[in-house]
Amino acid sequence: MSVERETLTYPLFGEAVRDLAQQVVDSGYEPDLVLAIARGGLGLAMGLGYALDVKNLSAVNVEFYTGIDQRLAVPIMLPPTPAAIDLSGLKVLIADDVSDSGRTLEHVRAFTADHVADARIAVIYEKPQTIVNADYVWRRTDRWIDFPWSVDGPIVDRRGGLAH
Repeated sequence: MSVERETLTYPLFGEAVRDLAQQVVDSGYEPDLVLAIARGGLGLAMGLGYALDVKNLSAVNVEFYTGIDQRLAVPIMLPPTPAAIDLSGLKVLIADDVSDSGRTLEHVRAFTADHVADARIAVIYEKPQTIVNADYVWRRTDRWIDFPWSVDGPIVDRRGGLAH
């Protein structure tokens, strides 16, 4: 039995970025910084930075998923992390590709909570089981998502040589 999939193409990704940026503008929120959750949120953060004319971008690298439907017990923030003083008093827009379980977003929101003036979350996709509902969502789905940057898999397997 095949699993129903949601397919995000690069052209749809461009539409998603613009739509999310418009949602942010329409809400009246003016972020000082866009904080990407690497790796999935990097492209979205860059696009939102351009669309919202925010040049202050940063990233946090959170490891949680180790494979398809395989996770660590808890999300782990990998160094380097933005210094808390760099976030002090800022309005931050946290960007990620998907809020699946929501545990990664919860971890990053908690990391920023005591330091920022306000933090809001933008995601391309939100799943029904998430524990964190984003402020800005392009689409909601319960399907497996094929992202254009990961659908073909890596060219190199860093643990064992060439992947293809």
